[in-house]
Amino acid sequence: MSSQPTILCFEDAAVQRLAPVVTARPAYAISCASHRLIDWLRHLNLPILADCRPHLRAIQKLDFSIDQAPTASPMPCPTLFVNARLVPSPRIFKLLSEIVRNAQPIVIRDGEGTVAVAYLATPDATDAADSVPITTDAGTFSAVSTTEPMQWSPALEQRIARLAASLPASDRIAETFKWPNDIVYHHMRTMDEAMQWRITNGQYTQLQDGVFVSEGAMIGQYPVIDTSKGPIIIERDVKVGPFCFLAGPVHIGAGSRIIEHSALKDAVALGHTTKVGGEVEASVIEPFTNKQHHGFLGHSYLGSWINLGAGTCNSDLKNTYGTINMDYGTDKVATEMQFMGCIMGDYSKTAINTGIFTGKVIGVCSMLYGFVTSNVPSFVNYARLFGQTATLPPEVMISTQARMFARRKVQQRECDQQLIFDMFDLTEEERNLQAAIGL
Repeated sequence: MSSQPTILCFEDAAVQRLAPVVTARPAYAISCASHRLIDWLRHLNLPILADCRPHLRAIQKLDFSIDQAPTASPMPCPTLFVNARLVPSPRIFKLLSEIVRNAQPIVIRDGEGTVAVAYLATPDATDAADSVPITTDAGTFSAVSTTEPMQWSPALEQRIARLAASLPASDRIAETFKWPNDIVYHHMRTMDEAMQWRITNGQYTQLQDGVFVSEGAMIGQYPVIDTSKGPIIIERDVKVGPFCFLAGPVHIGAGSRIIEHSALKDAVALGHTTKVGGEVEASVIEPFTNKQHHGFLGHSYLGSWINLGAGTCNSDLKNTYGTINMDYGTDKVATEMQFMGCIMGDYSKTAINTGIFTGKVIGVCSMLYGFVTSNVPSFVNYARLFGQTATLPPEVMISTQARMFARRKVQQRECDQQLIFDMFDLTEEERNLQAAIGL
């Protein structure tokens, strides 16, 4: 038996509460404070398997080079089980490194009692498949499961929970994302330590006190830079236009472009190949998203391949200055946050001068016009101000995807097109719910 453990990163049932953030990506690929969980797992330099929802398995294999974890065959041992909803902070990386180094059986849970991390040192005699696996085009499922091919299957999570019950329990707590607004909360809370880790472990040139740049990064004339509350880290081949204001902590991903007269401040993390203009505060923007024109974005999370039209603004503070509550389907969540903007899923777009009210959730592949005063489900043309809402067919979004990809010299693959179809089917309940309450 090899002494080198295998990492098994798994999505559990609660991952579905993180929609629309995880509709188009595995939970381990959520960006928070400039890091993703998958990045930390790779830093452990161990073999990685993962269990994600079936509609994402082709993406997982092609984009992350990760094989699907076995559902019914014996677990590799030793195994480090990692919940894909873990908050991807340097603290978590330190915890995982410590567990691997100690190589002792242990289970650590989150605040809800869910398995967050577990280390299985030796095979468990009680670990056996509950049924014969059935293989379909979408993946492997247990014969006792009644789920449809595109839906999440509980077989592996239940198996991990059974194994974890036999392990020594730690009194430590490992934090996980429970709702999408948690991403913004943990982003602001962990940004400082995430930036310090990058400075310590990265290869940067320090241009001035608190400003670190990679090869090929360029800052235009007449910048105003404030590092009194945190550093500025600019990755390779970034172009920052003239007359920009940068107030740390700020992380700008590789190949991004910051438009002239932009203001990035107070904990901003931009993914690679983004285009950003206007004012951005305390927000996470995933790769390939454009917010190129003037307008305010604050305390928000934007997925990938989003485009915000000129003048688009969101509100992140109530007129009463009270804490913000958010609706996720039929669930109402008290965020206990005074500042909370919007959550927007991948591929959604806004027209010029769109205004997004406080604490709104926008699904994937939707088009927004005018004032957004309610949550917007996925695949919807939302023009409530004009009395118009309509479903967007997936074929329209596939054509849009092709044009967007071509502009960024990204090849559209069959799995990218299939993802659009799958997401349309998976989000039907969102649209039905909103229609029932009168979107």
